[in-house]
Amino acid sequence: MSALFSPFKLREIVFKNRVFVSPMCQYSCVDGVVDDWHLVHLGSRAVGGAGMVMTEAAAVTAQGRISPEDAGMWSDAHVAAWKPIAAFIKAQGSVAAIQLAHAGRKAGCFSPWRAGAVYAQGNGRVPAALGGWEAIGPSETAFSDTYPQPHAMALGDIQQAVADFVTATKRSLEAGFEVVEVHAAHGYLLHQFLSPTSNLRTDDYGGSLENRMRFPLEVCRAVRQNWPDNLPVMVRISASDWREDALTVGDSIIFCKVLKMLGIDLIDVSSGGNIADVKIPLSPGYQVPMATAIKNGAAIPVGAVGLITQPIQAEQIVATGLADAVFLGRELLRDPYWPHHAAQALGVEPQWPNQYKRAQVSAVGK
Repeated sequence: MSALFSPFKLREIVFKNRVFVSPMCQYSCVDGVVDDWHLVHLGSRAVGGAGMVMTEAAAVTAQGRISPEDAGMWSDAHVAAWKPIAAFIKAQGSVAAIQLAHAGRKAGCFSPWRAGAVYAQGNGRVPAALGGWEAIGPSETAFSDTYPQPHAMALGDIQQAVADFVTATKRSLEAGFEVVEVHAAHGYLLHQFLSPTSNLRTDDYGGSLENRMRFPLEVCRAVRQNWPDNLPVMVRISASDWREDALTVGDSIIFCKVLKMLGIDLIDVSSGGNIADVKIPLSPGYQVPMATAIKNGAAIPVGAVGLITQPIQAEQIVATGLADAVFLGRELLRDPYWPHHAAQALGVEPQWPNQYKRAQVSAVGK
């Protein structure tokens, strides 16, 4: 018996295993519209046996894209483009999930391979002449010297952002997705409100943790209310900013307790992304303790992510109750069939699609 390859149920959705595809930006869209690249990229992970395949961050508005090449979910054209992808994922026995996002002050930047031609290090703002736009955020504080100077959001801007998430949520259902995840991590808009290093407001949306949580909670509440009761809603968080004067795991536990009360079903626990010069001590499974702290402190299911690469490592995380599922990113870029290979390594008979069974190696006796 393998815990990693046991079914997992959230509301009425049953995931065939606990291996989930983490959102991974592809920076390959025109006007936010996904294409054949995304069908093959995401579809191959479904063929590869993942229990859930989540899309890259889909911006809820054009202004909310990280780069001009980001995916989106703000028009009928986006719904039409996502539909065959969601359908293919589900046809392979996986669960089709979409991550909805707004980049806030980190919007309007070059994609990684375009940035290198302009900036020596990292992403940087796209000039208006090259298709850039004005970024927004909780305060007029840029992420770094090369990132856009954001416009501080007024109350109307906050209300519009909530409405944009709602519209994108409804479009996601129309496109055929079964799970929606709200992106509140990695220094993007909702995380920017949560962290005291980026939220310098003095109104009801800034100052205390209660106030800084207000806008992210409004978004999550609105998404949950506009998503069917029988389908799960997840939230990705950065549990820590990795600096004592910033967002802490203790703060995130408080946030997640409220998310649970709002009906959020699982917390996808990541970290960092909101402070440009912070040093994160990377090591295998380095974020798992944060996921466990959220799971125990907020009494809510969690997914662990971050340098999870080995089958036995993933198995132990789930089997020992450190997390309820694992999200794999780079490892699934390297090996789309990692779930099948992991099953075999753990002595579980892989469930290869009929078209590939002639190449299947039995796990019996391993």
